[in-house]
Amino acid sequence: MTAGISSAIGTASTSSTGTAADKQEIAGNFQQFLTLLTTQLKNQNPLDPLDTNQFTQQLVQYAGVEQQLKSNDRLDSILSNAKSSSAASATGFIGQNVTADGRTAQLKDGSATWSLTPSRAAKQATITISDAKGNVVATQTKALSAGAQTFAWDGRSSSGFTSANGTYSIKVDAVDATGSRVSVDTKLTGKVDSIDLSGTEPVLLVGNSRLPVSSVRSIGTGLST
Repeated sequence: MTAGISSAIGTASTSSTGTAADKQEIAGNFQQFLTLLTTQLKNQNPLDPLDTNQFTQQLVQYAGVEQQLKSNDRLDSILSNAKSSSAASATGFIGQNVTADGRTAQLKDGSATWSLTPSRAAKQATITISDAKGNVVATQTKALSAGAQTFAWDGRSSSGFTSANGTYSIKVDAVDATGSRVSVDTKLTGKVDSIDLSGTEPVLLVGNSRLPVSSVRSIGTGLST
């Protein structure tokens, strides 16, 4: 009987870090523990009762697993509330003019765009795209005209594979006809049309560009975030 109780506790401890489906199993294990414990107390030999230390240890194990389950529930609640708060704050960007650090962009459904503004025409610009871990996934070479323009990437890596959705950064090294370096500004300014809340971080949709909220540097008439 004691082995059965220990087994029930052990199974509950293992499952306590699982998903919502595991929580139902944990509750069942708790009920099984109580049933086994009650049965054991009712049927123990009066001349050889359950060892006090062993009984106390079982109760401590039970209390520990129950506390862990409650802690997991509280953590889930905190994370849910934090995400809801972030989403509610992000909706305040709709209709606002924002300026964002345009070095990063979101690739979704095979499309990511950046705003590039060379200080003057560049005869050759090497465009390097890296993933969130800093790994280079694609490199392109093209000429850039002077003034603001949009650079679109279809998510194809240099090796021909389709890159996964996520955050990617851009680096531009450009030179003019004389070989002199040309600075290229990647900041993007525009009106927020809508918000994408499907990911872990709200993403602002400005025209064809997708900007993580964390990339915003100013709102409206230069009010810094």
